[in-house]
Amino acid sequence: MRATLKLVETLFLLFSYSLAQADETLLINGAGATFPYPLYSKWFHEYTQVDPTVRINYQSIGSGGGIRQLLDKTVDFGASDAPMEDQELKKSTVPILHIPTVLGAVVLAYNLPGVQEALQLTPDVTADIFLGKIKKWNDSRLMQPSKTLRLPELPIMVVQRSDGSGTTGVFTDYLSKVSADWKDKVGNGKSVKWPTGIGGKGNEGVAGIIKQTPGAIGYLELVYAEQNKLPIAAVQNAAKVFVQASPKSITEAANIGTLPSDFRVPITHSPNKEAYPISAFTYLLVYQNMPTLKGEKIVKFLNWAIDERGGQTYAESLLYAKLPTDLIKQVKDKINTITTRAEQKNSSAK
Repeated sequence: MRATLKLVETLFLLFSYSLAQADETLLINGAGATFPYPLYSKWFHEYTQVDPTVRINYQSIGSGGGIRQLLDKTVDFGASDAPMEDQELKKSTVPILHIPTVLGAVVLAYNLPGVQEALQLTPDVTADIFLGKIKKWNDSRLMQPSKTLRLPELPIMVVQRSDGSGTTGVFTDYLSKVSADWKDKVGNGKSVKWPTGIGGKGNEGVAGIIKQTPGAIGYLELVYAEQNKLPIAAVQNAAKVFVQASPKSITEAANIGTLPSDFRVPITHSPNKEAYPISAFTYLLVYQNMPTLKGEKIVKFLNWAIDERGGQTYAESLLYAKLPTDLIKQVKDKINTITTRAEQKNSSAK
């Protein structure tokens, strides 16, 4: 009997300890871009070793959804690959900061059974595929850059995002720069009216449709193509060089000189010879002013995420490019402008 009571007592103490530990854990909620999700999920897991008192819950729902939830104040932070537009920022009652975390690439992945040689796509051909003007894979314009490439007489199935997406914002920004026809007829944004094709939800959805559909081509973040073993095209850049996406060629795209103080800048169609032309920063979107405890914890996490000995060490293994060293100091300075409500009260009392 005593042994049974001792066991019950021990179990009760363990349960009480677990509840106490749970009470001490601060939950931070975020939502947004699927583009950086493979890296963010790694970060949020690893960060529990840095600060065990914090758990970060992130919903990979697309940049548009993340921005909506941030504006509705139902999350503590959002995430997007395309910067928020001025009219979106004006909807917020609290200033919102764009914190660049890493760089990534939007690639053109395809499903062409039996084709071993990688596609080489020029800007005009890319635009005309997504405009629906080029309808068959054996179109002479697709085979022109290579003297040896032979493509099947197969209909082209364009796959695009069905949800509001920063990946779409990056890709359509590129298309608007390289094709006057695209700019006039479709334009750029996180959500556009597509002239042709079918939609998939998130980078995951686009990858899944391409993988299952012979003749498909779509745009998605590099790591999703790699995870699904999808071939990707080399894209001709502004210097007329065909470049494959890689951490090195993505980094080259970021060498554009001085960035604006809010970091809201596209880096597509870079003039650099070795740059991959559909590259982008991806951002965490945070309120300028936050509650004391969460504000302090989010600031601490952001500083870890962009540190060269912290979150940046995980970038290249997941096919993202690290932030340039000279940019990290600027971003840290921006992070440290985040204020908490307690700080605001203290400053107003002075």
